[in-house]
Amino acid sequence: MNAIANFDGAEILNTFVSLLVAFVLGTAIGAERQYRQRTAGLRINALVALGASAFVDLGMRLMGNQGATQVLAYVASGVGFLGAGVIIKEGMNIRGLSTAATVWCSAVTGGFAGADRPAEALLLAGFVLAGNTLLRPLVRLIERSPIDETATEAIYDVRVAASGARRDAIRDTLIERLEAASYPIQDMAENEREDGVEIVATLATSSATGEQLDAVVEALAALDGVSHATWSSRTSD
Repeated sequence: MNAIANFDGAEILNTFVSLLVAFVLGTAIGAERQYRQRTAGLRINALVALGASAFVDLGMRLMGNQGATQVLAYVASGVGFLGAGVIIKEGMNIRGLSTAATVWCSAVTGGFAGADRPAEALLLAGFVLAGNTLLRPLVRLIERSPIDETATEAIYDVRVAASGARRDAIRDTLIERLEAASYPIQDMAENEREDGVEIVATLATSSATGEQLDAVVEALAALDGVSHATWSSRTSD
């Protein structure tokens, strides 16, 4: 009998509108992902928005604004786990971050709809679509721009393969050469090898020039007891 007592046509209509808004906007966001053949496409984004809207709407029906606020906290954390499922690591490359962020935004869009804020839901969906479409030309423009090494934040490693007998002398010379080139060392490490040791110096500076580092490793490679010297860079977190 509680089901009959709780039947309220106005509330049901309100819920229908909230779910409809979430479904339509989630579908619009997902359609763009589907078009680009992303892991989380149309159905996932539509269902995420729909589910978030339903949870928030139910929280409001049961406990008002306080209930909706509590449910939103759980929706945000739960969608975070869902978004992690579309992130794929392939070697040194990570794919799916933008799709995971889109799923997260779809949940917020549904949350707005469930909280009876359709205008805000529409506004957010518009910004999400703009971020995934209008910003793409800007991203391509930046990626095609020449890289200014002096402005690039990166981690530089200088590696020297040395004989065990000359380890200490070569390590001291490595430090002197780098400091003379105004490249202070942040960290030093030694990796044992069958034919000796590999000394790895991580530079404290976030920018360097290839010409200077080439000169440093060329001088190190000419040292007695050094079989190989090189440098490499990697992006910082």
